[in-house]
Amino acid sequence: MSEAAAKPYLIRALYEWCGDAGYTPYLAVKVDENTKVPTAFVKNGEIVLNLGAGATHKLTMDNHWILFNARFGGLSHEVAVPMQAVTGIFAKETGYGLAFKPGQPGDSPGSRARRRRQRESRYQATAEAANSKIAPHIAGIAQLVEQLICNQKVVGSTPTVGTKI
Repeated sequence: MSEAAAKPYLIRALYEWCGDAGYTPYLAVKVDENTKVPTAFVKNGEIVLNLGAGATHKLTMDNHWILFNARFGGLSHEVAVPMQAVTGIFAKETGYGLAFKPGQPGDSPGSRARRRRQRESRYQATAEAANSKIAPHIAGIAQLVEQLICNQKVVGSTPTVGTKI
């Protein structure tokens, strides 16, 4: 399993762990054109978001997006963070958490499927090349086995103990 595939599950797990332990989950995000956050709070292309129950409203986390409403400077904002933009999740009180590599631009479900198809195509081509190299050897081995079987001295239809081959 790749990091990208595990990322949403790990984020949800740490979010749940923070809530169970009484900690405040914070989300580190690399802001890009797909990220919807209040730009006034973005510093050096990044923002840290409080995901605590008291700080968010209508929080949803699926395998592609983290969506919620929150107040920034007293004003309500809709927040939309694509999973590939998440660079970490941690507990405010302890700093314990996980860091992730930010996704590449265009790292969408469609581009991941396209890369998977390309990998499968390369694997298929490699397997076919290997088979073409092995096939003559298998044919030669089959001929040797056939010759050995045909040259056996058999009693009835099966070899018996003590039969010399």
